[in-house]
Amino acid sequence: SPSTASIQTESRPQKVCLCPFLPPQPLEVSTCLYVVQHPAEESRVLRTVPLLAACLPQGKCNVIVGRKFSEEKHPELAAVCRDSRTLILYPGPKSQNLEELLQHQAIGTINHNVIIIDGTWSQAKNMFLQNSLFHLPKQVQLNRTLSSSQYVIRTQPSNICLSTLECAAVALSILEQNDTIQEVLLRPLKALCSFQLQHGAQIHHSKEHLLRNGMYEKPMPKNKRKIKRMEKLVSDHNICPR
Repeated sequence: SPSTASIQTESRPQKVCLCPFLPPQPLEVSTCLYVVQHPAEESRVLRTVPLLAACLPQGKCNVIVGRKFSEEKHPELAAVCRDSRTLILYPGPKSQNLEELLQHQAIGTINHNVIIIDGTWSQAKNMFLQNSLFHLPKQVQLNRTLSSSQYVIRTQPSNICLSTLECAAVALSILEQNDTIQEVLLRPLKALCSFQLQHGAQIHHSKEHLLRNGMYEKPMPKNKRKIKRMEKLVSDHNICPR
């Protein structure tokens, strides 16, 4: 069975404690999230998934850590992937806009499962491509998004790319038809970033912003595919570089 982590927000010094920014009671949602997390995310200090889990009821945010997932080793996850109510949040040419999908359903008739891949953009892409189970659910993407990521203490590839918590917040607000959910879930993330900036962290602009404004200081890649991907970041305003 999958190693489902029941996570709490990490203990923090009282003056930067995030508890006051969490909802007094877990948010009531009918949607069930399955966060498939790249192992490298576990060791990161400033993660968004523990904040997400702390805002939702037990069993509504299931975290499964790994790179490869098979029917034999992960029968519960495989069952979720085969469930007709399951959606996987991953942008691409085969993805359907989540809001458009819901227009064809009667309100409140389906309790969806949503799979979200948690990792860097390249890690998420590899996990999606290498796991055939993830090609079974209906693939959806968010056309309604935030103006820019609030997760300013970690670099995003482009201005419209979001953290795992932000993706979940937007998706849940659409699926539950309740915009308050997005506000409540973003509150602890904004507090986390604010505390970090007050204590010396720097704002991380997206790679797209740095390239557009001549601020990208790393050596440019020699690999043609990587160069093409970086050119796409500058030329295309509307997609994340999956």
